[in-house]
Amino acid sequence: MAKQKWKPGNMVYPLPAVLVSCGDKEGNLNLMTAAWTGTICSDPPMVYVSIRKERHSHHMIRETGEYVINLTTEKLARATDFCGVRSGRDMDKFKEMQLTPVHGALKYAPMVEESPVSIECQVTQVVELGSHDMFMAKVTAVYVDETYMDGKGTFHLEKAEPLVYSHGQYYGIGKHIGGFGYAVRKKTVKKKPGKKK
Repeated sequence: MAKQKWKPGNMVYPLPAVLVSCGDKEGNLNLMTAAWTGTICSDPPMVYVSIRKERHSHHMIRETGEYVINLTTEKLARATDFCGVRSGRDMDKFKEMQLTPVHGALKYAPMVEESPVSIECQVTQVVELGSHDMFMAKVTAVYVDETYMDGKGTFHLEKAEPLVYSHGQYYGIGKHIGGFGYAVRKKTVKKKPGKKK
């Protein structure tokens, strides 16, 4: 297999395309789309989002130390793209995209009601990296849409049809291949039913 050598760049794809919601101390709300987001630590649960200084959300999160990561779906694809290319300085993106801000436990940052998963975050550290500042945060609460819960209390995110971002394009996640550890799990042999006499 031949590989081309490219200049250094961000090619860890696909990534979640999330809506980051925030607010300021005057009660103004905003939404922005981010793909530079993810897990930092599982215990304690910590995440990050990296944001350019010029983005409208940057100063809000700096001011309040709060944000919410809202996972997106194929149904939210248009809103996700819109919130990434339009500025909250010019409009109310919640209103423009007919999305519903709902407050959970955080004082300033609302959740997006239409999101299947909303992760409330409190900033612990801001790391200035260059083009982006990384807002490291502890997860203070996770809210999931009961629509995707089954009778056994298991949450099925796949039924929400999550949206991912890859090299400038949006995609659905595709078919299920296996669960964590499936490569080493022993296969159970199904017994053939015995012949009736």
